[in-house]
Amino acid sequence: MTKSELIAKLAALNPHLYQRDVERIVATIFDEISNALARGDRVELRGFGAFSVKQRDSRTGRNPRTGEAVSVTEKRVPYFKTGKDLRDRINREFAAQLAAGVQPKPTASTEAG
Repeated sequence: MTKSELIAKLAALNPHLYQRDVERIVATIFDEISNALARGDRVELRGFGAFSVKQRDSRTGRNPRTGEAVSVTEKRVPYFKTGKDLRDRINREFAAQLAAGVQPKPTASTEAG
């Protein structure tokens, strides 16, 4: 689902709101999550998951084309950990699809390999 699809779905579920207001609400939520992560704060949405920032130390990497050693500086990266309710729901849906004989949609990890 893309951001525009999310906005359209929320607007359809809330016909009393203008789409531009829904866009503003979604943008505000994403901005606040981004701002909190930029400050180094953790954002927890109960039942969904938690966003946090992890520190990656500097290291020596390899250029995949040449094999040459490359220095990679330390950095901070966003991290998302799913909540238990979300994990359980995903696994229930997956099990239901298998039981119904429906081929589940491929995930990013199964598409690559």
